[in-house]
Amino acid sequence: MNSWTDRLSELGITLPPVAAPVAAYVPAVRTGSLVYTSGQLPFIEGELAATGKVGGEVSPEEAQRHARTCALNALAAAHALTGIDSVVRVVKLVGFVASAEGFTGQPAVINGASELLGEIFGESGAHARSAVGVVELPLGAPVEIELILEVE
Repeated sequence: MNSWTDRLSELGITLPPVAAPVAAYVPAVRTGSLVYTSGQLPFIEGELAATGKVGGEVSPEEAQRHARTCALNALAAAHALTGIDSVVRVVKLVGFVASAEGFTGQPAVINGASELLGEIFGESGAHARSAVGVVELPLGAPVEIELILEVE
C-alpha cells in the first residue's frame, strides 16, 4: 500500500475539508476499482476563491493556482470516500476553464492541477487529460476539475 499521506506531509500539503455540493450530487462515487469525483471548484474554507473569466478578470497564472486548489478539493472528496492511501494511480483529469473570448491557454491553466498530481503521486500521477474552454462555470468560477482515480 502507498503512503500518500506521508508524501502529502513531506510536501507540506493538507487536504481541505470536502467542499459541500452546490446541487443534487455527491462529491465522489466509487465503482469497482475506480473513483470518479464530481467537478470541483476552487473553494477555500467554504468560499469560492475567485470568479471571472480566464484571460479577462482572472490571469492565467492565477487560474493555474485555482486549478491546483480544485485538484486538492477533488483529492479531498476521494480521500473521504476511500482514503488517499488507497490510490493506485490517477487515470484521468478533466479540466474546464471559463475563458474570455480569444483565450486559448486552457492547457497551461490545467497544468496547475496536473503538476500537483505529479508532485504527490510521482509516476502514478501521470494521467490522461482534457482541458476544455467554456463560456461559464457554476457560480462564476474560473476553473473546475474532475478526477478519475484507480484505487485498491
